[in-house]
Amino acid sequence: MKKVLIVEDQEEIRELIRVTLEFEDYDISEAPNGDTGWLEIQRLRPDLVLMDVMMPGQLDGLAVCQRVKADPSLAATRVVMLTARGQLANQEEGRQAGADEYLVKPFSPAELLQVITRMLA
Repeated sequence: MKKVLIVEDQEEIRELIRVTLEFEDYDISEAPNGDTGWLEIQRLRPDLVLMDVMMPGQLDGLAVCQRVKADPSLAATRVVMLTARGQLANQEEGRQAGADEYLVKPFSPAELLQVITRMLA
């Protein structure tokens, strides 16, 4: 069973994502911010991280993504950035941080599942 970690500060969005994924065969965990997300990534070693870019705390999504990709033991972890910031410059920032995919909010559950399926194939 693939492990998926949702790192998102808005509880409603975490719930929407979790409900979308509950019908699939995933082990789902959640974190409310980048600081906790980074700790959970190290502890859980998920296959996929769905991560908001802008979050409260010391670490935003880009910083966590950079840490994941810089750690040789985590470098294979797929990271999908979830954000309302859809400008090309923002997407390039995500790519430079090491994101495997960049999904702009609002996105549909079908779109999310399509990206997840592709990332975990």
